[in-house]
Amino acid sequence: MKEAVQVTILGQQYTVKSESGAADVYRVAAFVNDQLSHVARGKKTVDTLNSVILALMNLAGEHLQLLDEHTEAEKRLFRLLKRLEDEAVDRNSAR
Repeated sequence: MKEAVQVTILGQQYTVKSESGAADVYRVAAFVNDQLSHVARGKKTVDTLNSVILALMNLAGEHLQLLDEHTEAEKRLFRLLKRLEDEAVDRNSAR
């Protein structure tokens, strides 16, 4: 069942309905606020839309990098598994 959780992002209150639970929603909101704060650091004026877009671009870049790393790790695991299977077949056929 979805739980309604109140969070504040950029000073704006939002009600988020999630099956993940309040702790997870708060964690995500804190992460989003941290990302937005990071983008806004050093700027004299804060344009909310630009800050949000830059934060999303940063997150999208990190997400895509993690996907690439995951895909590469998965390929390496499949190659290792194939090698182990081939060695097992070779051992069994040598008997």
